[in-house]
Amino acid sequence: MELDIEQIVSLLIFITTFAFIIHDKFHRTVIAFWGAIAMVISGMVMGFYDSHQVLDAIDFKTIGLLFGMMMVVAVLEKTGVFEYLGIKVAKLTEGSPWKLVVYLGTLTTVLSLLLDNVTTIILIVPITIAITKKLGINPTPILMAEALLSDTGGVATLVGDPPNIMIGSEAGFSFNTFLTHSLPVVLVAWIATLFLLKFIFKKEMEQKPQNLEALLKMDERKEIKAPRTLKRMVLVLGFIVIAFFVHHHIGVEPAFVAIIGGALALIAISAKKDPQEILEKTELSVLLFFVSLFVLVGGLEASGLLGQAAELIVSGAKENLLLTAIIILWSSAILSAMVDNIPLTVAMIPIIGSMQASGLDVNILWWALVFGVGFGGNGSAIGSTANVIVVSKSEKTDTPITFKSWFKYGTPAMVVTLLVATVALVVFEKFFSAAV
Repeated sequence: MELDIEQIVSLLIFITTFAFIIHDKFHRTVIAFWGAIAMVISGMVMGFYDSHQVLDAIDFKTIGLLFGMMMVVAVLEKTGVFEYLGIKVAKLTEGSPWKLVVYLGTLTTVLSLLLDNVTTIILIVPITIAITKKLGINPTPILMAEALLSDTGGVATLVGDPPNIMIGSEAGFSFNTFLTHSLPVVLVAWIATLFLLKFIFKKEMEQKPQNLEALLKMDERKEIKAPRTLKRMVLVLGFIVIAFFVHHHIGVEPAFVAIIGGALALIAISAKKDPQEILEKTELSVLLFFVSLFVLVGGLEASGLLGQAAELIVSGAKENLLLTAIIILWSSAILSAMVDNIPLTVAMIPIIGSMQASGLDVNILWWALVFGVGFGGNGSAIGSTANVIVVSKSEKTDTPITFKSWFKYGTPAMVVTLLVATVALVVFEKFFSAAV
């Protein structure tokens, strides 16, 4: 694959930025922001990336969803409900770290299938941190489980992840087709990930809670500091959940729902108060980090590098479809761990689609892409939006998850899930290749 000067420059900027982020010496938001500025300036000077493309590259739907839900969570934190739920769950699990991983990991996955994993993670992580603080245990295994299992579970349904919707639409896969083909693979991968986490965090799973007896005697109701605000917030959350369920039917984006929810949350706490205190808790640095990442990946896309990489991946499809499917699976996963999976999916779809239009039966390639861009998000801390949220929230604990440590915990999970998908594609090749 020959690269032109624009592609080389955009790739060097991206790799340099990524390397500095992983190094953890400087704050990731500052590094990503400077990387984005370098990409924009280089693109404008060299003529491959203009201001309109920069704005188009930013996924304002994701930013809006994050901002709205962060406001909702900031108001909920003021009520004491997370401490209340933390004590409840701690009593239910008797402080067992393994039970917490299983219960909260399962809850996160189920909610991710019903809502989306970003909203779910934003709501679940504060509860997790409250539980682990009360018990005096390491939150890292539970936070990692929530991120990895929600990312894995999102591959199971047509609406579980944005790339699924895009691929399903182009390939003509129905909701039921997605369930019958993807759900069994995801279920095995999910269970494998769960037990991999038990092995990786063997020492932490054996950790004894420091103050379980005192916690079991606590009255969780005393943790509620603002009952009237909490009652109002239950109504706000009810509105958000219902609107998320029906947003396809009423033609409203989840981001718009989240922003309305955030506005209602400000009214719920008090329309007369200055919202500055709430806005300070919305983690604007996380939002700036995402904007910077979108701009960086947009530069790779604008230079034509992503499209060229996609063409290279499927170049041998006519000779051996199964081998090409496995290459697509692993290469798209590795790329998804480094860049956002949506632009990668956008680059891959027309290439596989053109092969389908030429009469080639490429269904197995579609499924390989589904599993690759879905499971690949577990490979790094920037592999999915949920991962970044977990890393950011963990920095408020005594054991923050760094970008380096993510490779230690998350990359093995990515490899295990990809091995499950590889076996499924090889053993059930005819099933995944058949017309649907």
